[in-house]
Amino acid sequence: MEKHGSSTFIAGLGIGLGTGILIGLLVAPKSGSETRHVIRKSAADGEEYLEKRSAEFRETLRDLIKAVTRQRDNLTAAIEAGKAAYRKAAGRVAAEQPPLQHEGITGQNPNRTTTSADQTGIA
Repeated sequence: MEKHGSSTFIAGLGIGLGTGILIGLLVAPKSGSETRHVIRKSAADGEEYLEKRSAEFRETLRDLIKAVTRQRDNLTAAIEAGKAAYRKAAGRVAAEQPPLQHEGITGQNPNRTTTSADQTGIA
């Protein structure tokens, strides 16, 4: 029984190996020189593709840098305009307010009228 199992396995292995070799020979891609030529051409095509893509990437990067620079300049201009508007508004408010009066040494404001409550010390 054991011998019959081994011989069947060896026969199956031989048939499978022979079939694989025959199919391999029938569908073999190309000869060695043709295969090397295809590999060289593929490498050259790959190099050309990479050069093209890197040029496109550089151009995209230049465009991006220009856009970021424009945005930075616009933001800087907007900030400066905001500062100028603030200074103008602050100057207008300061011009509309009367000057501050400082109290004298006694704590009395010279522009304030004295009332009877002030004289008595009642706050």
